[in-house]
Amino acid sequence: MVAPIEDAVFDVVIVGSGFGGASAAYTLSQAGLRTLLVERGGAVNRDDQDWNGRAILVDGRYRGDTPVLVRQEGAKDATPMFNNEVVGGNSIFFGGASLRLRAADFASWPISYAILEPFYGQAESLLEVHGNAGEDPCEPPRSAEYPFPLPELTDPARRIYEAAKKIGLHPFRLPLAINHQGSRRPRCLNCFTCDGFPCKIGAKNDVTTTLLLKARQDCLTVLPRVLATRLVHRDGRVSALEAVERDSGRRLSLKAKAFVVSGGAIGTPALLLRSGLEALDRSQSIGRFLMRHCNGMIGFVFPFRTNPKAVNHKQVGISDLYEARRPVDGKAVGIIQDMCMPPPDVVRLKGPRGFRWAAALVASSIQTLICIAEDEAQRENRVFLSSSDLDRWDLPLTIVEHSYSAADKARRALLVRTAKRILRAAGGVIGKVDMIRSFSHAVGTVRFGASAEAAPLDVNCRLHGVANLFVVDGSFMPSSGGVNPSLTIAANALRVAGHVRDGFGAIAA
Repeated sequence: MVAPIEDAVFDVVIVGSGFGGASAAYTLSQAGLRTLLVERGGAVNRDDQDWNGRAILVDGRYRGDTPVLVRQEGAKDATPMFNNEVVGGNSIFFGGASLRLRAADFASWPISYAILEPFYGQAESLLEVHGNAGEDPCEPPRSAEYPFPLPELTDPARRIYEAAKKIGLHPFRLPLAINHQGSRRPRCLNCFTCDGFPCKIGAKNDVTTTLLLKARQDCLTVLPRVLATRLVHRDGRVSALEAVERDSGRRLSLKAKAFVVSGGAIGTPALLLRSGLEALDRSQSIGRFLMRHCNGMIGFVFPFRTNPKAVNHKQVGISDLYEARRPVDGKAVGIIQDMCMPPPDVVRLKGPRGFRWAAALVASSIQTLICIAEDEAQRENRVFLSSSDLDRWDLPLTIVEHSYSAADKARRALLVRTAKRILRAAGGVIGKVDMIRSFSHAVGTVRFGASAEAAPLDVNCRLHGVANLFVVDGSFMPSSGGVNPSLTIAANALRVAGHVRDGFGAIAA
């Protein structure tokens, strides 16, 4: 008979299986440490419904049942937001773009780009990123080539590439964690349901098809559909993770010598606050300084069908403006990326308000670009717990308050103006801008810093005042930069997990 899992004492318990948690699980299990990975979501189905736009983007096939209450831009009332919950976290739904932060983005960090650079290379190798070094005019220095080359541009992507060049810009092919020429099967079919969707055939290099498969299987246990409720701590150490099985309602106490939290920049501070760990935070900033990028989507109608072959064309980036405002406000402007249109039935239900039916009717003639602008860290942007609203497990609901600064909006506006120029040069006739309100790029709520007075985490992402608790998701980031944070989260998690591995004897003592 197998002993109950709560009778075991693991070397490490990890909360969350996204880019950070999976990267830590890979490193720690490969070192022979008995690792338990706890995930509130279930496994990906990988069936036909995973490529169904309505099922994924409208009906929310993987959406959780507990809302986060969100107040944006000073709204009086909160709007419930239901996040996707699945083994693999947001890696299951990302579009594969795998970009490094630039060296200047580390100005407010307690480490330099040079320290993280080798871990970027390791992350690119483990995620089997396809890329061509030297194409991005703002690309930072690298010590290794990309593991695999990129495929040729599809017709819609080439349209944007040539239009950007026509107006004097320097477009580049995005590095992508998608299996076109990688080491495994199946290979990418270049279908239209990639960004925002799970991959039905497993050709997207999410963490379940890469890091978790490459982990040492005899040392890693994945526990799905288990909700982490509280970290039990005393005298500067965490002794157990309290959790609940979502299907049975059974309460668990999971014990380990070290704990790694990677629940995301909203979930992680909520767990720390439910655990009372803010009492140890001399910076008084757990849950503060939430960032998520200041993003906008620009769609233009063309006098022809823009993607008649229904292929994935998220292949092109433009970074010419990345450093344009650094001397003014110290921030990156960000980048512009080509983006695929959702299916018409999704546009009709989820498109820009006031334009949904019109956009759905001409969806096959629309091409879109996304503008990803850096947003600044503001103390007032925060994650905290409700004092009155509880979920079905009697846990306080999580509340998010967020507003952009005028400078954030100015950086986005600069990108939007340039994106419009590109789309017009590509043949677009008329367009609409839709400001993105999701938190898929959320970072910054449990930041690392040079001292306990400056930030909750030390330089190795250990929570100050707790010897055996580490945070490895995007909440560690002091600034958001102007690119998707996924690769940076994975690289930093590999760095921190290496520190835990190398110092495990002292950490576990």
